[in-house]
Amino acid sequence: MAIKKRKPARRQSSSKRAPSRVREGDCLDLLSRVSTDSIPLAFADPPFNIGYSYDTYHDRRSTDDYLDWSTRWMSEIHRVLQPNGTFWLAIGDEYAAELKVIATRELGFVCRSWVVWYYTFGVNCQQKFNRSHAHLFHFVCDPKSFTFNDDAIRVPSARELVYGDRRANPKGRLPDDTWILRPQDLTSGFNTDDDTWYFPRVCGTFKERSGWHGCQMPEQLLGRIIRSSSHPGDLVIDPFAGSGTTLAAAKKLDRSYLGFEISADYVAHIRKRLASIKNGQALDGSPEPLKSVPSTPQGKLLKKPSRRRRTKS
Repeated sequence: MAIKKRKPARRQSSSKRAPSRVREGDCLDLLSRVSTDSIPLAFADPPFNIGYSYDTYHDRRSTDDYLDWSTRWMSEIHRVLQPNGTFWLAIGDEYAAELKVIATRELGFVCRSWVVWYYTFGVNCQQKFNRSHAHLFHFVCDPKSFTFNDDAIRVPSARELVYGDRRANPKGRLPDDTWILRPQDLTSGFNTDDDTWYFPRVCGTFKERSGWHGCQMPEQLLGRIIRSSSHPGDLVIDPFAGSGTTLAAAKKLDRSYLGFEISADYVAHIRKRLASIKNGQALDGSPEPLKSVPSTPQGKLLKKPSRRRRTKS
């Protein structure tokens, strides 16, 4: 596939804010109706082709069919993005390498970061290490011109969070991609200052769990992506809206949104979810997961015990 030559970078005027919408239908059909060079930020969490039981979609294509389908919808994402636009892709192990190659070598995206999303309560496996991660590819159209609001996503550093050092940068550090242990097992705390991100999965007992979609992503994870790669008033597109988390986070962070979803039932649930929240409302979940981790005998106490004054006997 020939790589399309992009026009000089430009930003959509904030005075012409796009309306927010959720549309039912196939993403390829709906993406074809979106104007070229019109979207600042796209996030996609497509089916992983692992046989998951969705409401409507059949998640067991042949490898060739899945890769061809992925190429077509990612090509449409490349077309609709503004010249300085950003595309984030969430994908599992099975096709992460192939989709990265297609995106960069065939479609013309540039990969800025390969983020690993680490979570607890991973999938138990046999004769392999238990899976407790997914891949997040951070693609841009133009490596010399793209949105990256670093100050909007900084996290507490180890110097501040673990050691309580007054010399710590009050702005924190940028979020890493190293091998890590479960954060509550570390004696010195867990740093999210690189491109391995720790956000707990939205488990069935979590308050923010929708209950009708099994692959719900945490709002705080989408919040980091939206804050870093877009501006208030920008339009965020998600071609696989699913449980509606991208759209909910976009609304709470004062962005417009455009979501596509093939399941009529999911669309109805998404609209109900969006109707229950307001612009500017806080994202669900903890913005700094370590602060919510309980202390353990072997772990790091997050709060120093208070000193009691001695009284005369």
